[in-house]
Amino acid sequence: MFREAAHASAAVRSQFAANRSLMHLLGGVVREFAPRAVVTCARGSSDHAATFARYLIETRAGVLTSHAAPSVNSLYATTPDLDAVLFIAISQSGASPDLQSAASAAREAGALVLAFVNAEDSLLSRFAHHTIPLHAGVETSVAATKSYIASLAAIVHLAAAWTRDRQLEEALAQAPDLLAQAWQLDWSAATPIFRDAGSLYVIGRGLGLGIAREAALKFKETCGLHAEAFSAAELRHGPLALVRPGFPVLAFAQHDATQAGIEAMAGDLRLAGAEVALAGSAVPGVLALPVLSAHPAIEPLLMIQSFYRFANTLANARARDPDRPPHLRKITETV
Repeated sequence: MFREAAHASAAVRSQFAANRSLMHLLGGVVREFAPRAVVTCARGSSDHAATFARYLIETRAGVLTSHAAPSVNSLYATTPDLDAVLFIAISQSGASPDLQSAASAAREAGALVLAFVNAEDSLLSRFAHHTIPLHAGVETSVAATKSYIASLAAIVHLAAAWTRDRQLEEALAQAPDLLAQAWQLDWSAATPIFRDAGSLYVIGRGLGLGIAREAALKFKETCGLHAEAFSAAELRHGPLALVRPGFPVLAFAQHDATQAGIEAMAGDLRLAGAEVALAGSAVPGVLALPVLSAHPAIEPLLMIQSFYRFANTLANARARDPDRPPHLRKITETV
């Protein structure tokens, strides 16, 4: 996991160069298609990338975006009306039968199907109109790291090409160098907060919600911690009641319209007695984790990169093997 996560910057650099012409082409294809909505379909870490895609597409392209429930097709044998819909399937292996079934059904229902996949020759690619290779290279650790960051980068690239957002594309071009720097940032000061924890919250909002969900999954996979991810807004609708003195919280705050709300929540959690580590901002009484400033759509990639290094550190501190989580395997095939 450590070696593969460290390779994320090189993977994104290779992807950006290799996919430049393809993304220019697909940007025009999507503009001409003019989707009435976007539907994403994914599992696990890829689903967290889909959450990021939802916020990025809705805020940049202004097109309604929602997640598909693969079992609607694979188990219930039902396909919603997807005529004139852009259907985005995201997968590392492209091997899961339910994603393949959903993509095939979406294509038959009139959707334009794009597959973001690391294994270009996967069955999932065969059901898509166009495949977007992630170029993450071989990833053997059960816990996905560089392939997740590569998925986020590819989503940013497509959004920039689709909306002709030159500023966003330039920001992505800077991401490899920034990712390399983010990997070197030291979050070990947060280790005492989480080392002996039994459960915790991970907080994000907007473009940062996807990485909050990804971090919660990695806490479970690599550190044996029960972690739940919430939007800072949703935390006030019930989950806040579980916070007690010493309760651990990790929060992500990218520099956009969501930042003030994350800061306010971090402050309220601290007043409730929680031990809070905050990436991306500074709040009195809260541990500030070092991050790099960048375009708001790129900052989540940088923060999760720094988090991956910390997750490895924390797993070792908890005497866990981050590369061999119990009961899990690299490729999960759901139906």
